Order: sequence, then structure tokens, then C-alpha cells
Amino acid sequence: MPQPFPNLGTSFLQWFHDETDHSGIAAALYKSMAVLWQFLRESMPDRRRQRYGDVDFDWDHRVDTTSASVGWRDRVLGLLHSPYQPTDPSLFHEMVGKLEIDFGKFVFVDIGSGKGRALLMATDYPFRKVIGIELLPELHRIAEANIGKYRSDSQRCFAIESVCGDAREFVFPPEPLVLYLFNPLPEARLDALLANLEHSLVEKHQPVVVLYHNPLLEQLLISRKWLTKIGGEHQYSIYMAETSSKCVERVK
Repeated sequence: MPQPFPNLGTSFLQWFHDETDHSGIAAALYKSMAVLWQFLRESMPDRRRQRYGDVDFDWDHRVDTTSASVGWRDRVLGLLHSPYQPTDPSLFHEMVGKLEIDFGKFVFVDIGSGKGRALLMATDYPFRKVIGIELLPELHRIAEANIGKYRSDSQRCFAIESVCGDAREFVFPPEPLVLYLFNPLPEARLDALLANLEHSLVEKHQPVVVLYHNPLLEQLLISRKWLTKIGGEHQYSIYMAETSSKCVERVK
């Protein structure tokens, strides 16, 4: 898998190129200014305190999954892709609890897994395996450390890994998948990820359920005729690959 973007300059140029191709140069320039403004706003002291968010999970399990300790460089890179934000535990369990599947036959894949909180929480379910894909090397490093330290009496899956790479190039495993998206990518990159997923479906015919948390770009999923919405609330949506619906029924 290709290595993640090595520096801010390269990352910005790639991001700007993608945005220009997808939305035009005027929209790309506007988004560039929005990214700068968001970075400055999030750097204020009161915003830093807010980034600690829910620290109970970290305290209980002696891990580091909040966004408060993310350095300025990775915060800028995050804004070019998607800012790191850990998933609220109660909402995560609500979402996964809606999945009517035989967990032991599915691989859980978190796109933009950051420091790995969703990966750790996913091990409360007997998935066949839990995999995270993270672009930024520093967040991936922290995720690996968290995986090594994590202990929980409720843990039921012990096959867990974090992969550092570009999700658009990720080779999806052939097993049935639960794909978790916490608004992980800007529009152009999410579009490319969905094209990658469609290619995997055509090639491997595996059952795929997409759990989309904070679905700001849900129109991209709606436009895919091979995806069918099967549930959700205002904070998340659940989709099934239409071509694999019969396969999902067989593995329940």
C-alpha cells in the first residue's frame, strides 16, 4: 500500500488537486480559506479544552483516544482530510447494536480510525477481525500503542490491527464486512473510496454493511444504486450493498 503523504506541502497540493478536479478551482480556493479559518478557531484555548471530550473511556482503559493531544501539524492534515474526533461510546454501541448479523462471520473495518477508539470498542463484539485504516502516521502509532495496552472484561474479539495507509487504495478483505465511516474523508476522497468498495464487491461478492456516523456526505451513498439504506437515526445511517443482500441473509 502506498505510504501516506509525507508533509504538509505535498498533502495540501494533493488535496487541492482533488478538490479542483471534483468541484472546480473556485470551490477549492473557498474550501482552502475555510480550512485555515477552522484551524485558527480550533487553536483557541477554550476549543482545546472541548477537544478532551469524553475522557472516561481513556481513564477506564488507560489509553489515549481524545483529540486534545493531537499536535498542530496533524490537526492541519486532519482538516485537509477529516478532523480526528473519537466516537462517543454510548452512541457507538447503539449503532452497532442495530446490526442484525452473525458478528463472527464479519470483519469490522474503520476508515479513518485515528487513535483507535472505535477499534477498541468494536472488540466488545465477536467480530472475526477488527481493522483500522489511518492515513496519518502519528495517529496510527498512538492507535497501535492503545491496542497494545487495552484491556477490558467485555472484550470478545482479540484479532485487531491498525493499518497506516490511504483508504482509497485499501484492499478490502474477502470476508463479509461492516464498514464504519465517521465522516472520515472529504467529498472527493469519499467518492474514490466508494468506487474502491464497489470494485471489491464486483470482484469478491462479499456481504457489506456500511455504518455511516455523522453522515454529512450521505448524498454520495444515496447516489450509489448498489447501496440501499436499511436503517439509522439522525446521527447515523445504515446501508447494505444491494448485490450482497442475499449473502447477508445467509450469514445471519
